[in-house]
Amino acid sequence: MDYREFLEGKRTLVRGSGIEIARDAISPVLFEFQKDIVMWAVRKGRAAIFLDTGMGKTFIQLEYARLMGQNTLIIAPLSVARQTVREGAKIGVEVRYVRSQEEVTGEHKLWITNYEMIDAFDMSQFGTAILDESSILKAISGKTRRKLTEACECVPYRLACTATPAPNDNVEIGNHAEFLGICTQAEMLAMFFVNANKEHTFYDEDGKAYHSKGSNKGGTEWRLKHHAEQPFFEWLSSWAITMTKPSDLDYDDDGFILPPLNIQTHYVNVDYVPDDQLLFTNLHGVGDRNKVRRVTIADRVKLLQEIIDSEEQWIVWVGLDGEGAAATKAIPGAVEVKGSDDVEYKAKTFEAFQDGKIRVLVTKARIGGFGLNMQNAHNMAFFGLGDSWEAWYQCIRREYRYGQKYPVNVHVIMSDVEAEVYQNIQRKDAMARRLREGLVDQVRKYEKGEIKMEETKRSTYAERTVSHDGWVAMLGDSCERLKELEDNSIDMSVYSPPFADLFTYSDSERDLGNSANYGEFFTHYAFIIREVLRVTKPGRLACVHTSDIPAMAARDGYIGIKDFPGAVIKAHEDNGWVFVGRAFVQKNPQAQAIRTKAKGLLFVQMRKDSSDSRPALVDQILIFKKPGENAVPICPVENGEMNNETWIEWANGIWLGISESDTLQFQNARDGADEKHICPLQLGTIERCIKLYSNPGETVLSPFMGIGSEGYVAVKFGRKFKGCELKESYFGVATRNLRIAEQIAKSPSLFDFVESEETEA
Repeated sequence: MDYREFLEGKRTLVRGSGIEIARDAISPVLFEFQKDIVMWAVRKGRAAIFLDTGMGKTFIQLEYARLMGQNTLIIAPLSVARQTVREGAKIGVEVRYVRSQEEVTGEHKLWITNYEMIDAFDMSQFGTAILDESSILKAISGKTRRKLTEACECVPYRLACTATPAPNDNVEIGNHAEFLGICTQAEMLAMFFVNANKEHTFYDEDGKAYHSKGSNKGGTEWRLKHHAEQPFFEWLSSWAITMTKPSDLDYDDDGFILPPLNIQTHYVNVDYVPDDQLLFTNLHGVGDRNKVRRVTIADRVKLLQEIIDSEEQWIVWVGLDGEGAAATKAIPGAVEVKGSDDVEYKAKTFEAFQDGKIRVLVTKARIGGFGLNMQNAHNMAFFGLGDSWEAWYQCIRREYRYGQKYPVNVHVIMSDVEAEVYQNIQRKDAMARRLREGLVDQVRKYEKGEIKMEETKRSTYAERTVSHDGWVAMLGDSCERLKELEDNSIDMSVYSPPFADLFTYSDSERDLGNSANYGEFFTHYAFIIREVLRVTKPGRLACVHTSDIPAMAARDGYIGIKDFPGAVIKAHEDNGWVFVGRAFVQKNPQAQAIRTKAKGLLFVQMRKDSSDSRPALVDQILIFKKPGENAVPICPVENGEMNNETWIEWANGIWLGISESDTLQFQNARDGADEKHICPLQLGTIERCIKLYSNPGETVLSPFMGIGSEGYVAVKFGRKFKGCELKESYFGVATRNLRIAEQIAKSPSLFDFVESEETEA
């Protein structure tokens, strides 16, 4: 495979699997932005439509279904299905409401049912599945959600439609990705997110959080990795279109400008003290809040009657059965829709309200708060308020949506001791607005490219070369920059390849660490292995630093240890190298336990159950030889760099006496967005490799130069050095370290002189 083709395939984008259609095949009733979204969704085949309320998701999904030409099942909330049938008639699309697979008959292709009835259908009989108001994936139980996702796995084309999610709502985004078959939520989190409380949270090998004494008790909040922000939004835009208004993507907002929204709060004074408090301080949980709501129903009804004194239409949102009964009894012409009502009654009552035949509709958010178009009214009252911001937002959006011609008046009626509930909802609302604006701003450039089928350049790539006496440092991608070196020009290589750990140090697809899995990692690594083989002289060696890697349940699907060194050996052998040996570098298990907090190394685990204990992960130096005869013997004893006693110690295969802290200073090399500190190789380990497998004056190579540790040791001990580094902040530190090594080599200290004499002795 060509390297550039490989890089393009490595970008975490969702490719299209649908069909191409002509623009004039779309109903002329749709706005221009809606037509473009339909074309994009049909081309993608599987996609999500995140559009704010009133922007025409129903028209878009119906046109998508019609143009895909498959037997299609739309799954919608109970209150929305009949409304979709009516909306379809406006654009000449016939949608038939069905309750079971037996009703799906004849040549008709477009059907709609409710989420509650999904068990009655055989999804293998459909070519397209559409989730209307798909945010329900977050609300329904995990068991039901998994059942729905698994039932639709066999459906080739899938569309999910809901209002714009917040960018930090990884649950909602992950659920959509799972339903569409893009990736699991766990895979999404492993790729792009990190636990937000990691500063206070430790993790065992299965990725589960546990805490030290006095630490944060959280561990459930996730945030985007800093380097993953751009790749995440590009990835999201490759399968989801996100808009709050047409101008988000440079369309005309004509017809999509909302009227004013007027919110008024009305408080009933109440003398209430919870049973566990001497004086009232605050409400404790849902139980307290529901109790207050029940004891204040009569007083709040009086306020409700005063507010609803006009002949205009109203919606009254209730949370308790007692509230619904009291409001319906007190307001003339009020009709209540309850959860216990049958499907036909609910549908007909909602339709009657939409048609202006009912003046006051009383219902709960979970029954009528999602998906219904109720722009026919512009007044509503919350007869009490719960803690859910989403319920608040969705209920208001039944009337306050594009197409509304009048100011929308929202009245909140609650007791004074519940004021904190309203204040909390307002805080959540302000945060949600900021996050949505941020999401739209982040995805705008990628979505423009998606809709126009244009490539969006994600990250810059720079190359630069710095040369001094005895060393050459190359900024750039080793896969390409190594091509500048002549065949058979390198005497030895020593380096530590990055392990697959997405978006830890950069956002570049050129970063070997930014690999989604082992297969992609080793395909990428093979390009470098082959280049290092080409430039190495016959019979000469490469020393590769590796270690076993903990396998985590969240990332790898099991708990254990991955034999990374074994995979590196196979990769080198597959690409022409001969594996000739390895050395193990002793590690201090207590120091590793303190640094990593690995459960398997802790005293407490050994005392509790040692079946979950394990040895420390030790470094391994893998030694590979390029086939052929070595033309220039390497003579470390004659060079004065080792003796028989040293050889006996090193030939043991377990390298002792290497200090874990014997590294170059690396703190100032860390990019502010890096998730981890760079882990430079110990200088003592590099020194042994260089003294064993190269002569003074020969050239040492590192294709992963980092902060220049290998070059520092090589130049210090009289070798020449060539190195490549992709990350510019590391490259700058590496060139400074190489200059320091150059000065040390030219002006040895007394300590260096004494050390040399001791080695010769």
